[in-house]
Formats: sequence, structure tokens, C-alpha cells
Amino acid sequence: MKRQHGFTLVEIAIVLVIIGLLLGGILKGQELINSARVRNLADTATGIQAAYYGFIDRYRRVPGDWNKDNASQAIGSTIPVGGNDNGQIDNGTAGGVDYTEPNAMWVQMAAAGFIQGSYTAGTAPIAVDQAPTNANGVTPLNAFNNVMLLGRTNDFLGAPSARLHLVMGRGIPVDVMRELDLKLDDGQPGTGDLRATPETATWFTDGNIGGQDATCVDDTVTPNIWDIRQDAQSCNAVYLF
Repeated sequence: MKRQHGFTLVEIAIVLVIIGLLLGGILKGQELINSARVRNLADTATGIQAAYYGFIDRYRRVPGDWNKDNASQAIGSTIPVGGNDNGQIDNGTAGGVDYTEPNAMWVQMAAAGFIQGSYTAGTAPIAVDQAPTNANGVTPLNAFNNVMLLGRTNDFLGAPSARLHLVMGRGIPVDVMRELDLKLDDGQPGTGDLRATPETATWFTDGNIGGQDATCVDDTVTPNIWDIRQDAQSCNAVYLF
């Protein structure tokens, strides 16, 4: 009689259990990584907001808008850049953005000790496709190594008028963005303090810093939702101050 060669049912069951454990560990690990990234994005957004208002509370001036000479004297170190002292951060006009004050803001807040890091600044925009080496110390990067900016525009969903906001940066997967929205706000991309950016940004257009993938948001339903089904990998939002 010929002997049958192959795996027994017990051996097959053991292999399936091992595969299941491995897959479960991988999925759980990815979940933990995503949760850590959400916490990082949330902490960064709220930390920058707290630093911005903390600076104003201490110096009674808007960081970035403050002229460099007075800022240098008050802060106690040489500040190479500053603004026009009109009481708000200006970023030019759509299609011709002047980055002087948005970039100077990081320099002044870091010099005053409100944020960590050492930043340089200028009028030149920072192209998103150069990240993460793009910054050269000009702007912070998000957890996915893409540019973050602060400015005053109406370039976000449900925008009645221009408001000061932090551009969270491209490259954020839609599931992470939805979880971030739930953590910071109401979970809806068109309302609250965290708003989705349009597919093509009008203001921060250099390298489409302010834009996102077309499939990040489902705008066929009311209210709009973050469309997890499409699995977009480069979503963006603004955090309103």
C-alpha cells in the first residue's frame, strides 16, 4: 500500500493559528502606529496654538507680524525677520503669496522659547515636493514629513471668510485624518475647528501645500464625511485658531 504524504488536520490548524496571530500582531502594530501619529498631529496643532497665544499674551504683539527691531529688543536676541505691525499675520493675495510673516512667526516664537527648534525665514515659499529637506529650518514638518504653515485665508471647506489657521500638511492618510478630526473636533471635514482643504489650494499653491487628494472627502452627502472607503493617502486640513 502507498503511504499518503501531506499535512495532517492538526498541523494545518496549527499553521492557521500561527498565521492568524502574526496577522493580528501586524494589524495591531499598525493601529498603534496610527494612534501615535494622531496624537503627534494633535499635540503639534494644539501646541502651536498655545505658543501663538502665549507669545501674544507675553509681548502684546503678533509673532511674525512684529517688526524685527522691536522684537529683537524685547526678546533679547537678534531677530532677522519681522512684519509690518498691523496686528495680524499677512500672507499676500491668492496666487501671489508673500511668506514673510508666516515664516517669521516660527523664528520669533522659537527665539522667545515658545516652540523648540531653530528657524530661518524669508519671503520665499516652501515647496511641498521638497519635504522633508525643504525646510532648511524654515517651517515645522508634520508626522508624515510634510510642510506645515500658518496663515490667514478662506481656503478650507465651509469657509465664510478668511480666518487664521494652521495648515496641517499633506501626506496624511484619510483614516488618520478622520481620527484626528474626532480627537480635536467633530469628525466632520466641513464644520468645526478642523476643516478639510480643497483638492487644489488657491492660496498656498506652491507644490500644492494646501491641497489634498480628490477622494479624501465625500461631498455627495450632507454633511460631508472623510471617505475611508477610498483609502486616500494624501489628505490635508486646517486647524482654525
